Amino acid sequence: MRSKITVVGAGFVGSTLVQRLAERDYADVVMFDIIPNMPQGKALDLLQAGPVLGYDSMVVGTNDYADTANSDIVVITSGFPRKPGMTRDDLVKKNQEIVSQVTKEVVKYSPECIIIMVTNPLDAMAQLAYHTSGFPRHRVIGMAGVLDTARFRTFIAQELNVSVRDVQAYVLGGHGDTMIPLSRMCTVAGVPISQLIPAERIEQIVQRTRDGGAEIVKLLGMGSAYFAPSASVLQMVDSILLDKNMIMPCAVYLEGEYGIQGLFVGVPVKLGAQGLEQIIEIELSQDEQSLLQKSARAVKELIDVMGI
Repeated sequence: MRSKITVVGAGFVGSTLVQRLAERDYADVVMFDIIPNMPQGKALDLLQAGPVLGYDSMVVGTNDYADTANSDIVVITSGFPRKPGMTRDDLVKKNQEIVSQVTKEVVKYSPECIIIMVTNPLDAMAQLAYHTSGFPRHRVIGMAGVLDTARFRTFIAQELNVSVRDVQAYVLGGHGDTMIPLSRMCTVAGVPISQLIPAERIEQIVQRTRDGGAEIVKLLGMGSAYFAPSASVLQMVDSILLDKNMIMPCAVYLEGEYGIQGLFVGVPVKLGAQGLEQIIEIELSQDEQSLLQKSARAVKELIDVMGI
């Protein structure tokens, strides 16, 4: 029996993700949106690409949550996108009502699913879904660190004119201005970047990583990134659905790990068939630990705004 994945939100991130999932050919995919006929039209278009690309994934577009029933994984992308000049924090009240309602419907029809949160502000929305769903923490995971790390790796690879495959890095903390690209632990083919790039230039790359989403929003003028975010979710789904046990930075609910209690914060985790299989605690410097605590406080402020 094929696995079933639901993507809530058929905008740029959601529909691009559905395309990537269909082309994986390991699950049937449901694309939900509240806009009448739009997800149905996109789903039909994707189905008709199957004979050309050679996939047999069933892609269903719907405006009815009943069609999402018994999903193994539900990815939530729905919400207001960030506009130029708008911080992720500005989004919190706008998207709270949407994510809360979506989560209730997800729980109603797929009570055993794993939720992957993509809607911004990411960490706060993941906490909201966790709070609303009542799911155990291993079944609610936020996509943030995979994307931020991909941006960091991209900029390092460009700087050194090397393959992105040779660049290894981690970005921890919240998905926003307080994220922590761990340049100390970044390597290129095993060589620390401190031996390859001047410290001042590394700091510039770190800052560009923090501003990665805003840079794309500014360039586009309307909307925000979707190719890299959808690819990042795909990597998470791969690891869960295929039980790969890949280690990647994700936003998860911490219960004392890294000295943080009761908040979603981005840290390295192992993802497998159960969702969150393990939180990997790495030794941070005093400065890095301080930055992580600052990031956690920023998430807490948003939680307080939502009143949960």
